[in-house]
Amino acid sequence: MASRPRYPTDHEPELTVRSAVHRFDDFAEVVGVKKPGGGGCWCMSYRDARLSNTERPEYMRAECATEPGPGVLAYVDGEVAGWCSVAPRSSYRRLMNSRTIPFVDERDAWVAVCFVVRAGFRGHGVMHTLLDGAVEHAAAHGAEVIEGYPVDLDPAAGAPSGSGRGAEPGHGDADGGVSGRVDVISGYVGTVRLFEQHGFHRVAETTAHSGGRTRWILRRELG
Repeated sequence: MASRPRYPTDHEPELTVRSAVHRFDDFAEVVGVKKPGGGGCWCMSYRDARLSNTERPEYMRAECATEPGPGVLAYVDGEVAGWCSVAPRSSYRRLMNSRTIPFVDERDAWVAVCFVVRAGFRGHGVMHTLLDGAVEHAAAHGAEVIEGYPVDLDPAAGAPSGSGRGAEPGHGDADGGVSGRVDVISGYVGTVRLFEQHGFHRVAETTAHSGGRTRWILRRELG
């Protein structure tokens, strides 16, 4: 599918965010595999990577059918533009068994673990909208705390830094508020700066890496 053109500079797009419940088709538009029979993550990497390519979309269809759902979707002028996987850590098999991302305490923290912004919608604040929506979604479903595991783009971590809100990461888009560009892998998990701009605070450094960059645990209390 061809990328949508960027919006004119004199147009201020309307950004909204919605739960993915009863919105499987929109979820599939963002993360689904367009080629029949093709392989893909379907945002199952952290949930249960053991499932086959044919099982993954059906699993996520079921997740989108009931509350609280598997995450939130961002819309630009009514068209689906991005996705954030946010759910309790206990729903992510890979995180429950992780040796590189430790538990902070005994609470079942909600986790904003993955972001995707469609080509043509980047550079309009979609990542920020998604993270705001993830926080609101978690709080609405009783979460005490929400966390993420973004990459550190501090110069000491091997990447340039900058200032300003900037464009968001996602599928290789420019990183949110950091000069240079974020590679595809790093873009999925977000940046430390992005999370800090939304009230998250560093809790612990992990031994996990994404795109060769160190990932941190950042948390925001909701209770």
